[in-house]
Amino acid sequence: MSTSILEIRNLTKRIGNKIIIDHLNFEVLRGEVFGFLGPNGAGKTTTIRMMVGLMSISEGDVLIEGQSITDNFENAIVKVGAIVENPEMYKFLTGYQNLVHFARMVPGVTKERIQEVIRLVALENRIHDKVKTYSLGMRQRLGVAQALLHKPSLLILDEPTNGLDPAGIRELRDYLHTLTREEGISVIVSSHLLSEMELMCDRVAIIQEGKLVDVQSIKDIMNEGTHSSVIFELDNIELALQILSTHPSAVPKEIDAGVECWLDKGQIAEINENLVKAGVKIYGIKKVTPSLEEKFLKMTGSDQIA
Repeated sequence: MSTSILEIRNLTKRIGNKIIIDHLNFEVLRGEVFGFLGPNGAGKTTTIRMMVGLMSISEGDVLIEGQSITDNFENAIVKVGAIVENPEMYKFLTGYQNLVHFARMVPGVTKERIQEVIRLVALENRIHDKVKTYSLGMRQRLGVAQALLHKPSLLILDEPTNGLDPAGIRELRDYLHTLTREEGISVIVSSHLLSEMELMCDRVAIIQEGKLVDVQSIKDIMNEGTHSSVIFELDNIELALQILSTHPSAVPKEIDAGVECWLDKGQIAEINENLVKAGVKIYGIKKVTPSLEEKFLKMTGSDQIA
């Protein structure tokens, strides 16, 4: 069995003479949460719309479990659950009635499966209330339940955290991890909240101006390089700078709390020892890890994220 659930091959979208999406190539592995990131207008939603057949493909193909979206659309798309932009529900119906309505559109969805997805998104206590009484987070969870009714292999969520409060975002993150563990499906998430993507995703694809910048695991992005910024909180900044000047690669500089420099792990202990021997009092040592947002902006050379 292939380890890939989704393969994007030379995916291209042209509108007139303008190339909107330019020969994208990447794959999504089974059982992973895959992030899709890019600045404003990078082409995230356009790519997702092509993935699910809401927009025509100019060139290339999308394979879902080996089935081509262009050559065998029905067999490919049946393996996909998706929420593109906001989930649309009938607000005058209850959550349960909405799920029953959608279940009738797909052969083989049983009452037991409906109850299963309700439990999965933790809506048991409110499922018989009308959707108009739901919070935005609850509607998102109901949308995820609806997308999961037919047991898809791939779940695609376009900006699922839009409008959610911090508690709702955390709930969604927990549900996605539950899905990959308990349902064994893969999830693609498009979002502009990079701090959440850092916690939510296993890997991310970064696109800019319709082109793929890179695909990396979150772990590799955050651990990239052996050196990091280190802040020494101390009492004698002038003496500390003199000592650190003997380590030119440290690039020391004065800050409010003390001294900041650029060191690898081994140098931290060595410099701390040298400072203490010279009579400098050390009140704290803090390693400053760049956020995913900072690394993202550096990789894209952009000042915009969403």
